Amino acid sequence: MARVFVLGSFADSLILFRGRLLEEMVRSGHEVFACAPDASEKVRKALDEMGVVYRDISLHRTGTNPFRDLRTFVELYRLFREIQPEVVLSYTIKPVLYGSLTAKIAGVSRSYSMIEGLGFTFMGSGFKSRVLGLITRRMYRLALRFNQRVFFLNPDNLQVFVEQRLLRDGSQAVMLNGIGVDLERFSPAPLPEGISFLLIARLLGDKGVREYAAAARRIRKRYPEIPFRLVGWLDRDNPDTISEKELDSWIRSGDIDYIGRLEDVRPAIRDAAVYVLPSYHEGTPVSVMESMAMGRPIITSDAPGCRETVREGENGLLVPPGDVEALVGAMEHFIEHPGDMARFGRASRRIAEEKYDVHKVNAVMMDAMGLKG
Repeated sequence: MARVFVLGSFADSLILFRGRLLEEMVRSGHEVFACAPDASEKVRKALDEMGVVYRDISLHRTGTNPFRDLRTFVELYRLFREIQPEVVLSYTIKPVLYGSLTAKIAGVSRSYSMIEGLGFTFMGSGFKSRVLGLITRRMYRLALRFNQRVFFLNPDNLQVFVEQRLLRDGSQAVMLNGIGVDLERFSPAPLPEGISFLLIARLLGDKGVREYAAAARRIRKRYPEIPFRLVGWLDRDNPDTISEKELDSWIRSGDIDYIGRLEDVRPAIRDAAVYVLPSYHEGTPVSVMESMAMGRPIITSDAPGCRETVREGENGLLVPPGDVEALVGAMEHFIEHPGDMARFGRASRRIAEEKYDVHKVNAVMMDAMGLKG
């Protein structure tokens, strides 16, 4: 059995997005360590109950301070030398870059990465993002050379990495159907009476939050009784964050019913008739998979990671990223054809069972990493 080290940049994600994988690793007899910055006591306790050893690290997921990043390198190196894992799995940009490089220096025999999305440094258009993008690409090209396998959540991201020669060779890539969803925890729920819309996301521009608010404002002029709910939080460390002033203006106008951050999103999905995510790019959006599993029709963008979740006219509707007019049209479709909601919702659940079962996704990862029990 192997000693496995899982590295992320956001401690809550170890439970929310990697929990079932960590449990599977432990169940298969491996000794599992999980590492991220600033885990809450609740996260630490949950990992301990799984049989996973948590180790903290001072990693700043969006900062560009080279001295702080050097400290992360040093801490990781010391952890790898102390724990001596045989396998390292890293996800999100900084853990992938720093984890892969440090694992090589520390003599870790097998290193794996998950590319969850391209992120701000790939997608931004400003001078700073272009410079950071150039640096990030060069670091990816170096770091991923030392990976046995690299997991991708959608074919668009893989195509970018292949075209820009960021992989050592094509045999490294493993395509996943997202990170998967727990189909038992996110079970089908009856549609509520009346129509309502829901968006769950960090409050960032590239999540399409502004387009959602603009569409809500336009539709509520004709249908003032329809609620447009928003679940999420202000990610103040991210350069693309929505400002608190902007959010307050949406709330004051009554266009957006802001719920805030939820530890458990299931009640919000249960209360919604249609799930909406007008994002510009994703790996594969977890909130969409969870809403599909609970039997909700989907409106999302014809964009990387999002388009894979929708079969047009079967379980949802696709709109161009940034197109408020098209988003309004898609929302009005369900307002004017409410009978489609149940049919689309049933199809969402069926597709979730076919493609996004977390146990199927984890089986592919465990097999690719040589960890299957």
